[in-house]
Formats: sequence, structure tokens, C-alpha cells
Amino acid sequence: MKKILVLSIVLILVLISASAAFLVSYSQSSNTRRQQVYVGVAFGGESVSQAKILIDRLRSYTNLFILDAGINPISTNETASREICDYAVNAGLNIIINMGSWTPWNWPWQIQFLNTSRTMYGDKFLGCYYDDEPGGIPLDWNWTKQFAENQLLFGSNGTQNPLSLSSIYDKIQYANLTGAQPQNYTIEAQWFNQLLEHNRGHNDLKSYNITSFTSDYALFWFDYIGGYNTLFAQLGWNDSVNLQISLLRGAATMQNKDWGAIVTWKYTEPPYLDTSVNIYNQMLTAYNAGAKYITVFDYPYNLTNNLYGTLTDAHFQMLEQFWNYINSHDPSSNHAQAAIILPNDYGFGMRSATDKIWGFWGPDNKSELIWNNTQLLLSKYNASLDIIYEDPMYPVEGNYSRVYYWNQTI
Repeated sequence: MKKILVLSIVLILVLISASAAFLVSYSQSSNTRRQQVYVGVAFGGESVSQAKILIDRLRSYTNLFILDAGINPISTNETASREICDYAVNAGLNIIINMGSWTPWNWPWQIQFLNTSRTMYGDKFLGCYYDDEPGGIPLDWNWTKQFAENQLLFGSNGTQNPLSLSSIYDKIQYANLTGAQPQNYTIEAQWFNQLLEHNRGHNDLKSYNITSFTSDYALFWFDYIGGYNTLFAQLGWNDSVNLQISLLRGAATMQNKDWGAIVTWKYTEPPYLDTSVNIYNQMLTAYNAGAKYITVFDYPYNLTNNLYGTLTDAHFQMLEQFWNYINSHDPSSNHAQAAIILPNDYGFGMRSATDKIWGFWGPDNKSELIWNNTQLLLSKYNASLDIIYEDPMYPVEGNYSRVYYWNQTI
């Protein structure tokens, strides 16, 4: 009898322990799957009334409003900016604020505005969208013309002076102050990193501990190294969605950063945005790949008979459908199944086999093989592939179940 009693107690203890372990495991896995996802619109209008109309339309099926005022006069209007932010937060939305980038005449009050917003809005203030396409713009700049114009001023010895970066506040100044031909990929990677690290606006955000956001279409790995906290991949402009996600998520995974997606223009003229069906599928791909932020770029606002910029009724219906979906479905695979490792400091645009490297060089003897192997792996894994770099600061061990190198036979 005593033996039966002891066995029963042991059995009960085993069952309790197993149940506790199961609950912990379930809780951990649920938390991993159900991370907070922010869905919304980047408002590119030019008035308070336009912003309020858009917020009223979106408030029941989004949770993020980006005041994308860096491209219009609102960025110089403190009163209008505050009224829009107040309205968005009172509507229950989280906000990211783009007040433009630092210039000698247009930043001192903006950084204080951002710092005050953190106090006023608490957790609803997510951070600052600062600058735009820090990797893509120098990648696609006409450096041949730039070097020719600056040759007399800077000489031709190939020396780059990082100290001059402290006076750079946007990419036009970057181009105008750079006159020397680059020497190699590693030096250029270091110089690009210094470009971001010495940017005064970036440093102001860091000093106030304000989270920095931006979007890009290339060189995400190096944007993160330069100091950005969160990047959005630009989807919708006829580039591969899977490629963009693989490049960005790989950089974010290895460097422990957040990432998201912003649906941008498909056309450079009206209607600008893609169809609602295609945008829904792009957003769904990003969500299933683990994006924390998913938004649509709403600009310009000069379209005839449309109160909502580039967004149509079909786009709003799509956003509501997407909102309902993500609130009832977990993402299917928020971590990559495999990764391909590229050479360290290899600033390849990755848009074709003949794309530029760091904006200065054409393709080299590695480019075609890297492109072909990447395309093969994307065809196998789709958005479950990460594209990363062979960097001793970010060892790959333990992050992926399958790893490929750029120069191996696939």
C-alpha cells in the first residue's frame, strides 16, 4: 500500500513538472510567434486637415501613423506637426515622426520636438524616421561626374579624409565634399560607416536615445553598422520582394536589429501605387517572414478628386483585410531556413549580375557567381533565405540550420 502511495505521489510530481515545462515552452513559442506588429501608412500630405481625414479613415484597422513630413513644408511647421501627432495618438495610433534630416537652418527645434514627443506620448512614440536611402543614394550616384568636377579641388592621390564627414548633413553634401577616388572595398565600407556615424542628426538622435528608422533598397547590412536601429525594405518598385526581405532580414538577424517593410511606388506617375491585390501579397510575404513594421507610402497628395493621396478605396479595403488576417493568423516562418554568406565589405547592389559595387566599381569576377547562386537559393527557399556577410563581428554559428557560401557549388 505504501509503495502504491509513493508511486502515485511520484507520478503526480512528474505530471506537474511536465505540465509546467509545457506551459513555459508554449508561452515562449507563443511570444516568439506573436511579436507586436505595427501596420499603417506613411502620410506624405501637406496639411493638418489631410492628416486628420486619413487618420479617421485608418484608425480602426491600423496601429501606426508615420508623419512623413521630411518631404514637405510641415517639417518646418512646429504647430502643425504637433497637432497632427496629438490627433494620431488620441486616435489610438503609435507614431513615427520624420522631420527631415539635419541642416544648419532646419534641425535644432526638430530634435527638441522629437525629445518632447517621447515624454508626451510615452510608448506611443516609436522613434524618428531620419534621412532616406542612406545606402541606395550613394550606390546610384553619378560618381564619375562628381570626381571630374572635384578633381582640381581634391587632387588625385586617392586619399579620403574622414574628418570632413562631421560637416556632412545629407547626401548632396556627401557628393560635393567627396573628391577622391576610392581605393578598395574595405576602405569604402569604413568610409560609409563613418559617413553615418559622423552625421550630426544621427548623433543627436543617439544622444537623446531616440530610436532611428529609415527605408532603403540596398546595402542594409552597412546601414545597420552605421547606427540605424530599424530599417524598412522598399517593396513594390519592380524589384524582387523575396530578395529585398532576404537582404534586410539577414542583416537584422545577425546584428540583432528590428526590421520592416514599406510599400512604395510601382510607377513614377499616377496611379503610383500597385493594385491592392499585389500590395496585399507583398505585405503578407513581409508579415510571414517576420517583419515587425509594415506600412504603405502615401505620397503625393496632388491627385485629382482624391482626399487620401495615392490611396484608393480598394487600398483601404485591402488594409482592413490585412489587419483582420494578422490578428487571427501567426506568421508562417519568421526565421530563415538557410543563409548565403557574401564576402566581407562587398557593397554589391544585388539587383542584377552587373550591378555596381559601392557605387564606384562595376561588377568584378565574383559578381556573376554571387548573383547566380543567390538566385538559385531564392528559387529554393523564397523568402526563407537570409543574405549575410562574412564578418568576424557577427559569427554565423548557431543562427541557421543550413549555410551556403557565395563561391561554393550549389
